[in-house]
Amino acid sequence: MTVLVLGATGKTGRRVVSRLADAGVAYRAVGRRSTPPFSWEDPAGWPAVLAGARSAYIVHPELAATGAPAVIEAFVTAAKAAGVERLVLLSGRGEAGARSSEEVVETSGLNHTVVRASWFAQNFTEGLLQPAVAAGMIALPAGDVTEPFVDADDIADVVVAALTEDRHAGRLYDVTGPRLMTFAEAAAAISEAAGTPVGYAAIDPETFRAALLPAVGPEQADMLTQLCVEVFDGRNEKIGYGVQEALGREPRDFAGFCRAAAATGVWAR
Repeated sequence: MTVLVLGATGKTGRRVVSRLADAGVAYRAVGRRSTPPFSWEDPAGWPAVLAGARSAYIVHPELAATGAPAVIEAFVTAAKAAGVERLVLLSGRGEAGARSSEEVVETSGLNHTVVRASWFAQNFTEGLLQPAVAAGMIALPAGDVTEPFVDADDIADVVVAALTEDRHAGRLYDVTGPRLMTFAEAAAAISEAAGTPVGYAAIDPETFRAALLPAVGPEQADMLTQLCVEVFDGRNEKIGYGVQEALGREPRDFAGFCRAAAATGVWAR
C-alpha cells in the first residue's frame, strides 16, 4: 500500500513522512519541488501524483477559503479515478469554511477520516510567528481567549494511524492539547522554557493585517485576518479528545513542547 502525502514539507506532512518511513510503509511525499511535482493550481499533474496510491493525506493551505471545497472535490474525484481507497483530511477546528471541505471527503464514498486540529504549538516555532517570538513579543488579534494548543507530533501520530489502520474509518477526530491557555499564558510558558522574556500583545485585526501585508500580500493577509477573527471568538474554548480516541494516550502538554523547543535554540537571541 503506497501512502500519498500532500504538503510533505509542512508542519504535519514532514512528521507524517518520518513516521511512515520509520514504520517501513511505502509512501510518496509530494509538493511543488517533488518528482512528480504537486500543486493545487495544476490539476493536470494530479494523476501522476496519485498513480499507485491507495491512501492519501490531504493538506490544503487555505481550507477555509471560499474556493477550497471545489478544489477538494476535484482532487477527491481524481483520487477515486486513480484507485485511492482511503482519505485522511487535515481540517481546522472552528473554521466554518473548512466544514464544506470536510463534507466533500465524508460523502466521497471512500474510507475516510477527518482530523480537525486546534492551533498548532509549532506555530510558535515554525513559520510567520517564529521571528516575533524570538524577538520577544507575540502580537495577535486573540484578546484573552483560551486555546488548547496541540503539538503537531500528536497530529502526525493520529494521521498515520488513520492512514494505516482500518479502525479509524468514518471517524472525525477533534485533536487538541490537554488544557486551555490564553496566549499570555503561552507566552509565559515560552519565557520560562527559553529563559528570556516573551510578551503577548492583544492587537486589533486591522493592525494584524497591516503587519502581515509585507510578508504574504493582501489576499492572504485578508484571509488570515478573517480566520483569526472567526476562530478567536471563543468557539474553540473547549478540550477535544481526538488524541485519546485515536491513540489511547494523552496528548503532549504545551510546557513539554516549550522545553523541547527551547533546547533546539529556536528562540535564541
